[in-house]
Amino acid sequence: MRAAVVRSFGGPEQVEVADVAVPEPGPGQVRIKVAAGALNPVDAAVRAGAFGGAGKTLGLGWDVAGTVDAVGVAAAWEVGDPVVALTPSVGVPLGAHAEYVVVAADAVAAAPASVDAAHAGTLPLNGLTAAQALDLLDLAAGDRLLVTGAAGAVGGFAVQLAAHRGIEVTAHARAGDEEMVRSLGAARFTADGVEPGSVDGVLDAAVLGGPALAWVRDGGAFVAVRDGALPEAERGVRTANVWVRPDGARLAELVRLVDEGVLTLRVAETYALQEAAKAHARLAEGGLRGRLVIVP
Repeated sequence: MRAAVVRSFGGPEQVEVADVAVPEPGPGQVRIKVAAGALNPVDAAVRAGAFGGAGKTLGLGWDVAGTVDAVGVAAAWEVGDPVVALTPSVGVPLGAHAEYVVVAADAVAAAPASVDAAHAGTLPLNGLTAAQALDLLDLAAGDRLLVTGAAGAVGGFAVQLAAHRGIEVTAHARAGDEEMVRSLGAARFTADGVEPGSVDGVLDAAVLGGPALAWVRDGGAFVAVRDGALPEAERGVRTANVWVRPDGARLAELVRLVDEGVLTLRVAETYALQEAAKAHARLAEGGLRGRLVIVP
């Protein structure tokens, strides 16, 4: 089968599509025939060597939408089931940007019925990151949350999920994105910032760090979505990094919200697997409002 891999670190030109063995599921695993999967900034980080692995062949791709193709012992899925899953691909030889991928059965959820595979393939990584970040913030209905990078993938999901919970959301984004983030459920908008200490929590998807921490009230909460971007705690503010983890049950909840119209899945462009390097180059250009999706 074909899979997108990197053997040397660097720019988009380091991405190659190689012929590799079809993986076999072990106990408690399923093999998925991949229909689509989003390309995310973490893939660019793997490609650039941010997580190490020099001298190894590294797979790419965390998001997968497709159909169950084979099951291991004690895997509660059947061949032919349409599914989505998160498969963390740091330091592994095969990721989800491939024709087939093996994942833990408990990382899998039934695919949304209301969208196609390309859109479904944008949900797992960023949706779970947003949901798990909100868990860390632990805000209640009526609390005030500011989401930086609200027009991005994680930020957009966070705005929608928080608003659905009755949290008052202020979206921080570029001025041209105001209409879009308000359509996601933001009650307020800012392109510059807010008064110091004026919100109960910040979800820092734009990696602003210290300046965004200042917006949190004493004793509030601050969650960053990128390792190394956590400012030093002050004024009793709880700070944490979100480390996204596979969770099939939680992913199923997000799928239900997609089918209920609560969560919007955004696709910017699609690329064939053979065009993976081209997709990485487009990601590096920036300015996207929606995910690039690899379609084997």
